[in-house]
This record gives sequence, C-alpha cells and structure tokens, in this order.
Amino acid sequence: MFKTIKIKGATGCSSVMIGESLLNLDKYLPVEKTIIITDRNVWRLHGKKFPPSRVITVEPGEKTKNLDTVRHIYEKLLEFDVDRSSFIAGMGGGVVCDIAGFAASTFLRGLRFGFVSSTLLSQVDASVGGKNGVNLGGYKNIVGLFNQPEFVICDLNLLSTLTETELRNGFGEIIKHAAISDEGLFTFLEKNHGKALSLDRKIIEKLVYASVRIKSGIVFRDEKEKGERRKLNFGHTFGHAFEKTLGIPHGEAVSAGMIAAGELSVKKGFLKQEEFERLKRAVRLLGLPVELICDRAKVIDALKRDKKREDDSLHFVFLSGIGTAVVKEISISELEKDLRREARGVRREYRS
Repeated sequence: MFKTIKIKGATGCSSVMIGESLLNLDKYLPVEKTIIITDRNVWRLHGKKFPPSRVITVEPGEKTKNLDTVRHIYEKLLEFDVDRSSFIAGMGGGVVCDIAGFAASTFLRGLRFGFVSSTLLSQVDASVGGKNGVNLGGYKNIVGLFNQPEFVICDLNLLSTLTETELRNGFGEIIKHAAISDEGLFTFLEKNHGKALSLDRKIIEKLVYASVRIKSGIVFRDEKEKGERRKLNFGHTFGHAFEKTLGIPHGEAVSAGMIAAGELSVKKGFLKQEEFERLKRAVRLLGLPVELICDRAKVIDALKRDKKREDDSLHFVFLSGIGTAVVKEISISELEKDLRREARGVRREYRS
C-alpha cells in the first residue's frame, strides 16, 4: 500500500503518492495522448517500464535546465501535434520535473501534467509544491511560475539506482524540513541516519512522507511564497550562491548554506549555540559538508542577484530552535559584512 497526501492550491489540486510504483503510471494518465519527458539516464534505466507513449528525452544534469531545452521540448510537442487535450508526464529528478512542469504550463497556455519522481531530492522537495522553472545565466529558477501537477508518484524502488551524491542531495532537504518545522523528525533522522543511508524501506518511507507532509502543509497555507513558504528557503540564500559559484551538487550547497544561516542565527541571538552544534552534527552524519572554500566576491555577487531579493534586502530564514524558524528582512550589505568577518578567519570558509 502507498500513502497519499493531497495539496490544494489556487492553481489546482495535487495528489502525492508515496510508495506508488512507476509500473502503475498508466492508471493515472487521464488521456491516451500522453507525452513523457525524461532524461537519457532515466530512459536507459527505466524506459522499459514506461507505458506506451511518445517520449522526449533531454540530457541529464542542471546545465540542461534552461530555455534552450524548453525550446527543444516545444518543437517536439509541435512535431507530435499536441493539442489542449494532451497530457505531459515528467519522469525523472528535479531537473526533469521543473522543465516538464514549466513546458506543460506554458505550451498552448497550459496543458495538464503530472510527475513520476525518481530521485530522493525530487520526491521530498522539487516535484512537490507547484514551482516550475528554469535557470538563466547561471541563476537558479529565475524564470518560472506556480502550477500544481495533477499527481506526483514517489516510487521508492527507483532510489536504488541513485549514486551516493544524488541520495545526499535529498537528505540535505530532509534535514532542512526537520530543522524548520519538526524537531521529532530531526531526532528520528539523527537516530536512524545509518538505515536512511542504506535505504531501509521503512525508514525512507517515513522520511519521504514526513518531508512531503511538512512541505505540503506550508504550501497549502502559502502557495505563492508571500509569507510562511519562505521558511522553505532555509539554507538556500547562501546555498544557491555556493551552487552557482562552485558548481557543486544542490544538497551539498544547501547543507553548507544551512550551516552558514545557522551560524548567523546564533550571531543574531535567534539560536542557541548547542542547537547550532546539533545541526552541524546532523549534517555531518548524512555525509554532507559543513564548510566550503569559496571566492567571497563571487558569493556576494550571486547573493545580489538572488531572485528573492527586493531592492537591497532579502527575506532571510533564521533558525530559532531545532524545529522552528523565523523569517526576517536583512540587507545585502549586512550579509556582505558577515561574509567579510568570516573571510578574516571566523570559519575560514571563504577566500578573499
């Protein structure tokens, strides 16, 4: 049996099915005229399990998530004579789901779509919540829109084909969800990190379900990210800057970003030092970095181009305890000063 979480938003309703199988995808396709969008790796590993349909394949990896790829998809949809009765199924990780959702939402002013999520990162984060977008000029998700998929299938069996790096990408987001919203989940992850890394079925199912529950609840209350949904950006302000400047995987960048945000939370008086140390231990237990060597000037430039910036300020997510977070406006110049102090040796994580 699988578990279902419903997400109701202004742009539609979405059913997230944790533990459902790719083999049952055809049960959820509402029309015969379905186009599957996937990447070459997923096609190679799982293509034989796809239901009969036309398939558009793209190259794997973050570099694919751009408008050139979207244009390629549009051209294939024209070639396939797609009309407004057609359905788009995105089959893959976060990159594929973002691209497929964006293409479906914009072609012919909007087609119906759903996802089969094949990575831990996309199951706990990227495919859930209705954000669809692509990168531009190296800046993540700067072109996009909100639109809910009709369904998300989280097939836990697909996780066995992932690399350790891909798994850790997902664990970074699970830590984030627990840190901002659920101290109990954080404790559970601390106690079961070994089984989680070895993909114990019961542990992974609980972690995926709990993460989707946390994110779906926040999305339900704030679909368009005007208030509470900003908490989901914990670690991402620095994390996206690290990801852009270093070219490292998303989970590693966000994990280091959470540590940077956690340290700033301590400095501002929101978080106790012992709770910050607990956050660092959890990140280490999952094999994720707590320190990075970066070019400070490039990090600051990336922060200034953050899509969430408003004039000279950002809505920054601070931890106020394990399981609780608070969003406060902070100026880019103030963040820059903190980076300068750290560059002089407080954490020795940045290179001038």
